[in-house]
Amino acid sequence: MASDNNGKKLEEDICIHIFTVSSAMVGVCLTVIGLVRVVITLGKADTLADDLLATDALLFLTSCLLSYAALRARSFRRRHRIERAADGIFIVAMVVMTVICGFITYSMSVSPTVGH
Repeated sequence: MASDNNGKKLEEDICIHIFTVSSAMVGVCLTVIGLVRVVITLGKADTLADDLLATDALLFLTSCLLSYAALRARSFRRRHRIERAADGIFIVAMVVMTVICGFITYSMSVSPTVGH
């Protein structure tokens, strides 16, 4: 019985971590979108990074909302299913964020310098 309670506590802890980190990552995405837009405006270079980041922010928001729903679920089985979906979407969003970082780095390094 103690092992079952430890498992439930771990599930709840994971949901809390996904909720807090994914909501923070939505803010990170929005901040980087703003910075990319400034670079695009000043540098006259266009990139898909801001569009990709907006999509990634939606993935993080979905993960955040699902983890909140898991925290609110009364049934352990339902909580577990929702938590697994939130976890999967969170991992996908983190991978997409990493790809976007590479994309931004590559696109900014091959862009012509401002003023030339």
